[in-house]
Amino acid sequence: MKTFDECMQEYRRQMQQGVIPAAYKGLMEYMLALRAHFAKRHPDYLVSGSIYQGYMDMTFFTCIPASMKPLQLKVAIVFMHDTCCFEVWLAAINKKVQTRYWKLIQACGWNKYRMPAATAGSDSILEHTLAENPDFRDLDQLTAQIEGGVVAFVKDVEEFLLAQT
Repeated sequence: MKTFDECMQEYRRQMQQGVIPAAYKGLMEYMLALRAHFAKRHPDYLVSGSIYQGYMDMTFFTCIPASMKPLQLKVAIVFMHDTCCFEVWLAAINKKVQTRYWKLIQACGWNKYRMPAATAGSDSILEHTLAENPDFRDLDQLTAQIEGGVVAFVKDVEEFLLAQT
């Protein structure tokens, strides 16, 4: 394993080449545009006012569909930097709520979407890949793909939760 100093030297070399800063800037601009798209197209979702840029591990913003607000649940639209893919997560406002819904879903055996092995160390209750190999040449198509996947995910979760009451 490289030392921190060796990592920083490599980081400097990579940054000086210019590709990483350009890609990162483009990604942040796209995430901001995607957040604005959701806010405009889905007025029934409470869309966060900003994006979480992260530590080059993940970048995301959240939406709270009207049906999920009283349940203290939210949906995160996440870009995973290590795999360069987009995911949608079911999340909660805090760990207590997260654990409650994680246990409910696990007890019911609903396995339509990935679940983390445990809530400790995880921010999600459910996860689903929206775009495994996103095509950044056609951002309108990518946005449509992400939006369609999020809407379907929300619908599935709403139907599951409704069946539990």
